[in-house]
Amino acid sequence: METTAYKILSDSEMEALEHDGVFAGAPVDLADGYVHLSTCTQLQGTVDKHFAGRQDLWIAAVDLDALGDAVKWEVSRGGELFPHLYAPLPLSAITAYSPIHREEDGTVRLPVTG
Repeated sequence: METTAYKILSDSEMEALEHDGVFAGAPVDLADGYVHLSTCTQLQGTVDKHFAGRQDLWIAAVDLDALGDAVKWEVSRGGELFPHLYAPLPLSAITAYSPIHREEDGTVRLPVTG
């Protein structure tokens, strides 16, 4: 399994994560009982399907190893295994984050660690 996943956050959610040091989840996360994450290969589909047309977005790279057993790989969209976090997301598990930028071809650019 991959060791890095990605979380899409709105401006206000990113601000809360930075301020509080932890993110309990977006409304959909709270409704489903876990924080939705995507792998690198799933990220584009997640952004295009669930966040189309939004300009107020951030992408956070999440160190799955730092989250231990709170991460479960479960079948979701298209029968793929997605990482689901059954705990709040701590800022300490974020290895990089940035506003979402798209390349000329429309693909989402991953955040770069410094």
